[in-house]
Amino acid sequence: MRTALTARLGLMLGIAFTICLVTGVLSHFIQHPPGGFHWPSRPVQLYRITQGLHVASGLASVPLLTAKIWSVFPKLFAWPPVRGLAHGLERAAIGLLSAAAVFELVTGVLNIAYWYSLMPFGFVGAHYWTAWILAGALLLHIAAKLPLIRAARAEPAPAGRGWTRRGVLTLTGAAAGAVTLATVGQTVAPLRRVSLLAPRLPGVGPQGLPVNKTAAAAGIVRVDESYRLLLTGPAGRHALSLADLLALPQFAADLPIACVEGWSASATWSGVRVADLLELVGAQDPNRPVTVESLQQDGPYRTSVLEPAQARDPLTLLALRLGGEPLHLDHGYPCRLIAPNRPGVLQTKWVGRVIA
Repeated sequence: MRTALTARLGLMLGIAFTICLVTGVLSHFIQHPPGGFHWPSRPVQLYRITQGLHVASGLASVPLLTAKIWSVFPKLFAWPPVRGLAHGLERAAIGLLSAAAVFELVTGVLNIAYWYSLMPFGFVGAHYWTAWILAGALLLHIAAKLPLIRAARAEPAPAGRGWTRRGVLTLTGAAAGAVTLATVGQTVAPLRRVSLLAPRLPGVGPQGLPVNKTAAAAGIVRVDESYRLLLTGPAGRHALSLADLLALPQFAADLPIACVEGWSASATWSGVRVADLLELVGAQDPNRPVTVESLQQDGPYRTSVLEPAQARDPLTLLALRLGGEPLHLDHGYPCRLIAPNRPGVLQTKWVGRVIA
């Protein structure tokens, strides 16, 4: 039973890993775009879906990987441990695959739980590059085991007592489903009541919306009446007070905050269209990106760049209100960026400057 069981568990794990890898690389490219990469502003829910799939497939992989290791556990202590060069290389590849898989899942769980102090390294770079190591090791492993996988597909299920192949697969699938159900409510709001393990839930937070980084954590103690939004473009420079921004035409948009940790929540935002601000400073070039800077003094995401399509999308706002109320300080008062189909970490809060 073991070979056929291991092959089927490997197939389930491979599907989960593939979804996780593709959506994870996509998220990384959106946040750190390589040359020639462009991310559209529509459909507005796309990033919410892809990142939700990334975290859900990663969490579902935990029981799948556990079962896969259990199915091959006796072989880990086979003697002699190495029976020649080819066998030694195969076992080394399996060791690399296992180490990379465990590292990815452990760091991913630490990330969504916000336990960064337990990682004495930069999460983003380590998680991203290890994913490629995992992908390469997985492909090598599949190539080496392909004959066994093909033979196992035709292997009949053995009769006898104890755990059956179907029983193990059913239990593993049920565990993966339970983990998903217990966490996916952070993305799928109707399931939040049963998502007991989700670190963030829609509707929980100031003004009914979760917050990752508070104003205090960003070093924003208060914003007084001297606040000015500095708007710079080809036609000059403007310094707009909050009253000036409120005097401009106001628009509303129903958009989600979709966080890289997997949670997302929709809300109604209202404020000034970024496209209208670009007109004020003569930024007519449709191919010109826009840089948005925060009042926050440091941090890797205190500035973000809007691609031309997002900058000129009518749903892209410098939001002044959330649910009809002035923004809470933790949500970016006096104004924050909110754009469609964009990671929450790039929805810059406490905006102080826009450069077109």
